[in-house]
Amino acid sequence: QVQLVESGGGWVQPGGSLRLSCSASGIIFKIYRMDWYQQAPGKQRELVARISNEGTTSYADSVRGRFTISRDNAKNTVYLEMNALKPEDTGVYYCNANLASRQHWGQGTQVTVSL
Repeated sequence: QVQLVESGGGWVQPGGSLRLSCSASGIIFKIYRMDWYQQAPGKQRELVARISNEGTTSYADSVRGRFTISRDNAKNTVYLEMNALKPEDTGVYYCNANLASRQHWGQGTQVTVSL
């Protein structure tokens, strides 16, 4: 059974930082591409960061320079370091494991950025 479990969300003031984690089980983690998505209130889920199985990273324009995605294959975990957070970063953050036509989603973790 495949499980992706996100953690690390919470409330933070603008300019603050959070580190999200997504732990995977039931898959050969090291061969999967891993993505982080944001679903803001009332909006569709959007890709914010991606890391290939080889460690190549890419980011949405809105987070480039502020967010860093990384992975630890020994721990079957992908991370999202979020700095200089803005109110528009508020939403539920989901991790996604992707391998060709196979996709797996976590349950999401809430991030709220406000005064």
